[in-house]
Formats: sequence, C-alpha cells, structure tokens
Amino acid sequence: MKIETKCLHSGYTPKNGEPSQIPIVQSTTYRFDSCDHVAALFDKPTEFMYSRFANPTCDAVEKKIADLEGGVGCMLTSSGQAASLLSILNLCSAGDSFIASSSIYGGTINLFGFTLKKLGIEVIWVDVNASFEEICKAFKANTKCIFGETIANPALTVFDFETWAKAAHANNVPLIVDNTFATPYLCRPFEWGADIVVHSTTKYMDGHAIQGGGAIVDSGKFDWEKAYKSTGKFADMVEPDESYHGLRYVGDFGNAAYIVKARTQLMRDFGCYPAAQSAFYLNMGLETLPVRMERYCQNALKLAKFFKESDKIASVSYPCLEGDKYYERAKKYLPKGCCGVISISIKGGRSAAVRFMDALKLASDEVHVADIRTCVLHPASATHRQLTDEQLVAAGIDGGMVRVSCGLENIDDIIEDMKNGLAAI
Repeated sequence: MKIETKCLHSGYTPKNGEPSQIPIVQSTTYRFDSCDHVAALFDKPTEFMYSRFANPTCDAVEKKIADLEGGVGCMLTSSGQAASLLSILNLCSAGDSFIASSSIYGGTINLFGFTLKKLGIEVIWVDVNASFEEICKAFKANTKCIFGETIANPALTVFDFETWAKAAHANNVPLIVDNTFATPYLCRPFEWGADIVVHSTTKYMDGHAIQGGGAIVDSGKFDWEKAYKSTGKFADMVEPDESYHGLRYVGDFGNAAYIVKARTQLMRDFGCYPAAQSAFYLNMGLETLPVRMERYCQNALKLAKFFKESDKIASVSYPCLEGDKYYERAKKYLPKGCCGVISISIKGGRSAAVRFMDALKLASDEVHVADIRTCVLHPASATHRQLTDEQLVAAGIDGGMVRVSCGLENIDDIIEDMKNGLAAI
C-alpha cells in the first residue's frame, strides 16, 4: 500500500462485525486463566499483561507508525522528549557518550547537555554540516550512537543522512533520527541509512493540538551481535538481561531486539506510556496526515516567498525556498516538501520581533508548532531560552528570529495577517 492508504488502514483490520474505528481499550489490566500463563509472560513478554507496558489501542497505532516508517516495531511514549530520552538510555549508561548534531530542538539540547550529564552520559556536539571525517574524529571509545534531526526545530537545517549514517556505521554504532517535522510522509529516514527514528507525535502526526505524545521506531536493520563482537559494545542487547529473568533480546527477538528492550526494560521502569484515549486521538490525526502535510507545504512555500520580498526581514529559512542554504539537500531528501514551518529573522532584533508578533490577529503566539492553525513563537525567549549565547548561535537562532508555523487557513488570509504584523515594525 502507498502511504496515503497506510495512514487509513495500517495497524488495525476489523473482522466481521467488529468496529470500523480502532476501539479504545480503557483498561490497565488483563485477565489470565492460570498462574503459569502469567509467569511465562515475565520470562518472555509476548502478550498484553499490564498497560504500563502495552495496550491494544496503543498497539494498533504503534503498528501503523511502524508501517509508515518502514520499521519492524514501534513504542509510543507520553511525549517526544520521553521518546528521545529512552532512545538514548536504551543504548547508553553512565560512563558512555554519544554524538549529536548541534542543530536540534532546544528542549533536546537541554535534555542531552544537562540532564543526561547528571546521569553520567556525555553528549559530543558536532556541527550539522560536518564532513564524514569530522564526525568520525569526534568519536570516543565509549561512544554508543549518533543523534540528528531531519528538519531541525527551529533552525530548519536539513540533515545529511548519508554522511552521518556512513560515519555511524563505520564506527559500528546506530544512527537515531528525530523525524518530527518531516513525518514519514515527507521523509523516511530508514531509506537513507538511519537505524532508529523518534517522533514528537504532538506535532504534525497529531496535528490538532489535542494531546502530547512520542514514538520510537526500530528499523530492525542494525546488527547488534556483529557490533558486539567487533567492539564489545551493546552487550545488554546480546547477553542475558538479569532484570528480566535472563531474557536475550537478540537471541529471543532477532531484529526487533532494540524496541523490545526499550519496552521490557525502560518502559517497565520509567512508565511513560500514553493512555489509550491519547493513542485514539493520535490515530485520528494520522488518518489525515498526507492531506494536511501537502497543504502545509503549499502554504509555507508561498509564505516564504512573501517574506523573502519584504525589506523588513533580514533572512528567511525554508529549505524548499530556492536559494536557501539547504535547498539542494532538501531536493534530495525531501522531494515532497519541507513541512509548514518557516524561520524568519526580523531586522531590529528582539524588540522588532516582539512588535511583529504582538500585532498579529489570525496567527496565535503559542508554545506549539505544527498545528492546523497558524501560530508563531520567539525561540530565544521561549523554547530555547535556557541556551547560552554560544548554543543559540550553534542552533542557528538570533534575537530577531520568529518561528512561523503555517496552518491550513487560506494562504491569502495568512499573508494578510503577516502584512499587518510587519506594518507594526
């Protein structure tokens, strides 16, 4: 099936007389006929046993997202931050390090640079445009993975998958990619060498600002056993897990080892699993994802061209805009479009940006992005407020930057609202 069809039909197939829509299984608990049956699940989890691990409604949506990305398995989380956190903790322990592109979401920068540091895990920042040699040079003996973002929020840099994947695999570690802004409709990172994908489903996948959520998807392509034999890394993927009765993830689950370990080990202990109702809402958003993504991209390109012509704007960042620094890379990795988010830098800096935003009537000022309604945000004052000046520069952010998230309104109305905002400067 093509992706438009998968968005409607993957994950759940009703049988004769069953509900057409995914049922909401609002239960924490599942009953069994024998003590031995339950005991067997604690040796090898193969069924639903408690909704902190898995739930039938969530499971159907997980199967859909895995199919959309082309992976062997998916695990939903309560937020995108939880997905990013668990994706790293599934590989790294105290004393380990990992490499991350310096051009990623500000909240993730804080998570990696401060919170994980407290847990004894080091992040090694590398410029998003680094060469293969520069990335390889950043590796240490204890480096366990690489993390990047397809379209960075809000700098809108485009990740060079092939270069980073080559560096990861040359050093026997997996590549993790945050695919939130692109969604699998615009880009499927596994086709470009990524091994694990994370999402903040709160954004385009949900699309309606209804509920928070995240997802981790496993490609099933990374050879954990080979890497273990070559480097000694990832022993906990291959050797028995003492916390789960000697379960061997590769031995018992093959190429789904990573996602099973994330569920049985980390979700068991951290418990950041979404409610069935949240998964139901997420599925409703996924059903219209292709239609919405097309419109977001159309609106954003027209708006980017409008901004480009204004003498009150110092720069416009939108990868699908001809002349953009990442235009050629976007053509390669994002041929369908570059999402609905535009970053503009207004002349006059922070004060001018604030006047522009406060004058808008249609677009709302909110701490969100990728909504069906147009919204704006001043990253330096909000999502990236905790970063140092040096980190802001590395993330491609200045005081005049405004992140504009195009909604599904008529583009003429959006442009008219932006004209009024610019007139206030």
